[in-house]
Amino acid sequence: MSNFITDALFAVIPILICLTIHELSHGVMAYALGDPTAKQLGRLTLNPLKHIDPIGFLMLLVARFGWARPVPVDMRNFRRPRAYMAISALAGPVSNFLLTALIFLFQVPILRLFHSGEFAQLVAQTLLTTGIVSVYLGVFNLLPIPPLDGSKVLLSLLPPRGYHFVLRYERYGMLLLFALIWFGLMSGPLRGAMDAVWMWIFDLMHTPSALLFGG
Repeated sequence: MSNFITDALFAVIPILICLTIHELSHGVMAYALGDPTAKQLGRLTLNPLKHIDPIGFLMLLVARFGWARPVPVDMRNFRRPRAYMAISALAGPVSNFLLTALIFLFQVPILRLFHSGEFAQLVAQTLLTTGIVSVYLGVFNLLPIPPLDGSKVLLSLLPPRGYHFVLRYERYGMLLLFALIWFGLMSGPLRGAMDAVWMWIFDLMHTPSALLFGG
């Protein structure tokens, strides 16, 4: 029972970290651009309980597809609503890629932990998993399908007619996502893109990691 609880805890930690950083970054960027909504609602915090949607979190654990509580953003507070909304949306995926780069910067000492006992191996695996999950979350959210972050970027680039057309059917975006995932239409190419990105970041950070910690 003890090993089961420990394994479950270390499986949950990467998801909690990645979702929290992602949602917090949305709020921080929106606040920096003039929208205090997230701050007023107490969402500018590293407390994962403020960002987790129970059903979405359970779906992530069971089906590898889920969601967090979206950080509220009020476009009316932005000086340039569409552009600043896109920037606030991009802050989430960018934060995930930066988190992965930071973790992989320590890849040399992390890999050494695999030779330092059972608990050290668990810590090393959790750190590497966090880096990989963070990339998966970032890449997935760049898809231009509502309500993902990529759709906010797409909206900022569309002419007025296209903008209003997408807004009109935005409510069906989640159904489209479920359908694409259910029928496996995104699993192959999307998983390939996710793996390519985290491996690229891992290789990119190898040299600075070796210089800092010895290779």
